[in-house]
Amino acid sequence: MPGLDPYQNIRAGERGAWASIASYLLLSGIKLAAGYVLSSSALTADGYNNLSDIAASAAVLIGLRISRKPPDKDHPYGHFRAETIAALIASFIMAMVGLQVLIDAGRSIIAGDRAAPDPASAWIALAAALVMLIVYVYNRRLAARIRSQALMAAAKDNLSDALVSVGAAAGIFGSQFGMPWLDPVAAVVVGLLILKTAWGIFCSSTHTLTDGFDEKELKTLRGTIERTKGVRRIKDIKARIHGSNVLIDVIIQVDPELSLIESHQISDEIERRMERRHNIANVHVHVEPYEESRSPQTNGT
Repeated sequence: MPGLDPYQNIRAGERGAWASIASYLLLSGIKLAAGYVLSSSALTADGYNNLSDIAASAAVLIGLRISRKPPDKDHPYGHFRAETIAALIASFIMAMVGLQVLIDAGRSIIAGDRAAPDPASAWIALAAALVMLIVYVYNRRLAARIRSQALMAAAKDNLSDALVSVGAAAGIFGSQFGMPWLDPVAAVVVGLLILKTAWGIFCSSTHTLTDGFDEKELKTLRGTIERTKGVRRIKDIKARIHGSNVLIDVIIQVDPELSLIESHQISDEIERRMERRHNIANVHVHVEPYEESRSPQTNGT
């Protein structure tokens, strides 16, 4: 949250991880039991999905806990990237479960001769979807406030689970109209949605771990610095994500007649503006004298 130190933000993020774990523990037990009793492949697949989400949310929680460790000799910048690694691990767990759901659903389709599941299983799926939608809204808002990639990944998983449960319910309802095969087909859709979510989290995590940064956001940050009084030109700017923090390195050019103190004041103002407008406290500013660029030579002269 703006105004809180990174470690307080991480502690706040842990509440979201615990909310996900508690919800998944409850819903997975209900769905798996009801899926077997009511003969619903879609609901059973959804239950296994929630089981994987327990492990994924636990990985996020562990990553957040590790991120709270203060800097040491081996990690002078702290352990903030542990939460990004946790999100990456969560994507692997989700992918494995998604593949297993697809395999089980495929076997069910090949076996054929399935009776339509009890319609009560569809109402259970819809109730679960509502619960996960509430958890999603809570975690998404919290992740946005504390700029936590790991918690945002968990929130996306929450939304995926809500959609998966809706899809499962649709398949179950459809099987009541003489199409029992629609239930295992819905389980296939569930598996594909799990894999899609896992892939999205994997791409986001690896992009961050390889120091990737969104070009549009970098352009916005550049504009804030360019509008700072005293900045004549930005020679270079780079940014990367370190856990829930953004690190910026920028080279600015200023009037060469300015004193060292005046140049330092410009750097301080840039730092204040970045924290006030973008909640970024980690800005390294290098100051150079501004020189008019020479006109490019033409016609080979």
